[in-house]
Amino acid sequence: MSMRRAMDFEMAVCEVLNQYCHPRQVKHFFVAISWLGDGKAWYLIMLTLPLLYGERGLGTSWSMAKVALVNLVFYKVIKRISSRQRPCAVSSAIKLGTAPLDQYSFPSGHTMHAVAFFMVATADHPELTCVLLPFSVLVAISRVVLGLHYPTDVIAGGLIGGYVASLMLAA
Repeated sequence: MSMRRAMDFEMAVCEVLNQYCHPRQVKHFFVAISWLGDGKAWYLIMLTLPLLYGERGLGTSWSMAKVALVNLVFYKVIKRISSRQRPCAVSSAIKLGTAPLDQYSFPSGHTMHAVAFFMVATADHPELTCVLLPFSVLVAISRVVLGLHYPTDVIAGGLIGGYVASLMLAA
């Protein structure tokens, strides 16, 4: 597949998924998921883990904070280098579901953090998987549905977040 065909296919996927954002209730649902995935849910989890699990939870929260800082550095550097325009800026068929946090789309920072936080939290507390896995997947999907990211932005964000979390967990 040529690069142009791959880009056209990715835009078509964006346009199809973005149409799910048109019903008001669906849009509000994904906006709420995206808003929570912007840090609010993760900060709440980081504050709650020590209350629920004591010292072990505090260690998990500390690991989540460290992975967040490393992810933030990767995120800022890659965004600056890639300068990839968001799908809503490229196609008039994509309706923006919520305001973007910055100008560029690659990689998805929401997904990067969701994957990394999920991996770190569930490595120490596997019982949280049933809540954090669906939430993390919804955060990733929300980014494309809301017209903010391409699927490859989300995939790259997930891979980077997973890599950083794996390094943190192995250390």
